[in-house]
Order: sequence, then C-alpha cells, then structure tokens
Amino acid sequence: MKRRDFFKKTAITAGAMSLGSSILEAGETHQPIDNRKISTHTFPEKRPLITYSDRPPLLETPRDVFTSVLTPNDQFFVRWHMPNNPDTYTITIDGLVNKELKISLNDLKTKYHQVEVTAVLQCGGNSRSAFTPIAGGIQWGNGAMGCATWKGVRLRDILDQAGLKKDAKWIGFNGSEETAYYETPSFVRELELDELDEHVILAYEMNGEDLPYLNGYPLRLVLPGYYSDSWIKMLSKITVTNKYKSLFFMDVAYRVPDNECECEEPDNRAKTTKPIKKMNVKSIIGYPTSNTQLNHKSHVVIRGLAWDDGHGIQDVMVSVDGGKTWDKAILDDGKLGRYAYRAFRFPFKPKKYGELTIMTKAINRIGQEQPFAKDVKWNHGGYKFNGIDEVKVKIV
Repeated sequence: MKRRDFFKKTAITAGAMSLGSSILEAGETHQPIDNRKISTHTFPEKRPLITYSDRPPLLETPRDVFTSVLTPNDQFFVRWHMPNNPDTYTITIDGLVNKELKISLNDLKTKYHQVEVTAVLQCGGNSRSAFTPIAGGIQWGNGAMGCATWKGVRLRDILDQAGLKKDAKWIGFNGSEETAYYETPSFVRELELDELDEHVILAYEMNGEDLPYLNGYPLRLVLPGYYSDSWIKMLSKITVTNKYKSLFFMDVAYRVPDNECECEEPDNRAKTTKPIKKMNVKSIIGYPTSNTQLNHKSHVVIRGLAWDDGHGIQDVMVSVDGGKTWDKAILDDGKLGRYAYRAFRFPFKPKKYGELTIMTKAINRIGQEQPFAKDVKWNHGGYKFNGIDEVKVKIV
C-alpha cells in the first residue's frame, strides 16, 4: 500500500470509528448518528435540545418529538445567528419595481390579506452524519427539521403592490441577521420569479405565536417544499432584478453535483454543481426510539412522520424484520396540506426475543421512494440524505 493511501485509509477508518460504526470505505453512507444526549442548558424560548454550538446557537430536535405533525416552537430546531429589533423593523422591496416599498411589521399585520400555510422546514444538511468520509458542516443527526403552521402575507400580494417591470426575472432575499464570524459573507439567496407561487409567504407567526427569536423573528420567508437555506430569516430586503447575481450562498455553499445522482467521490469532486432546492421524500420513526425495551407479545404502535416537497405522501411502508418484508402503515387524513408532515402508525406484536430492527420507507404520489441508507450516494456537502430510517429496539 502506498504511503498516501495508507494515511487516507487510516483517516477514513478513524472517522468511521468515531461514529460508532464499522469500517467504511470512502464515499459511503450509513444511518446518521442517533445517540447524542440532550443538553442540560436551555436557550430563550426553547426546551433542552441537542446542542452543537452556543455561538451561533445550533440546536437539534430529539427523535421522540417526531410523532406529532406540528413541532412545538420550543422544540423546533435552530440554525441561527442574531435577531433584529421589531420596533424599528421594516422590509424594503426595490429593484425592478414600479414603486419601491418600505413596510413595517405592523403594516404587514394590518394592511394585507393574512394567510396560513403548514409546511416542513428542514435543513439541507439534516442527517449529514450519515456520510463517510465526514462531509463539511454541522454533523446533524435526524432532527434538523420541524413542521409548523406559518402565518403572514403572500409574497405575491406585496410584489403586486410594488408592480413588477416587464424585464423582471430574479428576486433576491436578504436577511438582517449578523454572522457570528466577520469573515462569513452575508446570507442572500436568489430565486427565479416563476419558482414563486401562492404558498410563498412572509411569515411573522409560527404555530399561533410570534416567531421565536431563534427561528427568524420578526419575519422570515416561507418557501414550502424547499430546504431551509432558502427560508431567509429576519428578512429585511427583497430586490427584483433581470439577471442572476453571483452570491456565495448560491455559487459556493449549499450546492450538490449537477448530475442525475447528485453524487461524487471524495477524491474526484464534481466539476459542475447546482444549488439545493426542493426536498426529497423522507420519513422518521418517532416511537419507539433506539434502544427502547419492548415487552414480548405486547401491543406496540410504531409512530412517525413522512414528508416530501409537496407532491404528497402516498404510502409509508414499515418493516419489523430488518427490511426483509414490508407492510403499509396507517396514514393520517393529511388535512394540514401537502407541504406538512403526514403522521403514520403501525400496530404490531413482537414475537421474538432479542434485538429487533424497525425500518420505515416513505413513497410519494409520483412514485419516488426512500432508498436504503447504504444506497444514498455521497456528496461533499452532506446534503439531501433521505435513507430509510431505522431504530433498533430490544424485545424482553
């Protein structure tokens, strides 16, 4: 073995061992880390959560929260920097518009038609700890996500008031949050105007309350079906243009290989990439959690959640024999809409003693389904992991 290959292999092996898994080759995927402890410390408006950093706050929702379609605000994950002052807050709409607008938070609440949309907010790097070699970024487990009912004003209504000029094509969103480190570029995202529909709103409420400080207070963009990097927090400026503007968080960060599998090898990075946008189909088991002890022949109800980018969940399949056989779970009525979680349940009686592996696989209405974790392809950002979820329990 060549010297450089030896060191490369050693580094990969060490990384795999640190994840508590068997030795893995470069460019492989596996189940995300699922044994991190909940912190004993809390942040404003939050219960104790899994904590990765306190500056900026990086907080993950524990697995057992994911049995409810709506994630409580105080248990909602956090990817955050710094809030703004609502008393002086205004949002500006400028660029290729007939009338530049400056709108206060009170004006948004009182002078526009109010709407609600229930939608999943998920970090593009959720489950990043599933990638080996370790992908750059926060090594999230499965809980960098949540679902809420968001209330605010349709972006379309505001743009109609401003009036778009004929050559308007792109729209840029800029938040007023400040970065924790001065070298970090401002967080600005751009979307084409034809990507925006009636479900895109500027939200100031979350589950019937003002947005929590750590979830974008006082105003954030809600873009159902898209990963959270496009849901700009503390939204302060919307600029309409006729051409794409080069931006760090569009051209460098939050990108995946521009190929069919959106994948690459660690030692052969993709030469062309594209921004991550819409979520893929996924599910999570909320109960039982890993290492739970269940009684032999007891009545057990597996519960969890499934979601996608808005096509809608058709089925959730459950396996209680490690993926050998699959049966349909019972889905809720889906009354919260196509962008929300769908809750599922699956009753069964454990018939054998010992360790048992429970798996869930979501299938959406256009036939997309979750692959096994080992079949998800590697990318250097650790984005868009959607492997079949699993928990291991003990039957006693």
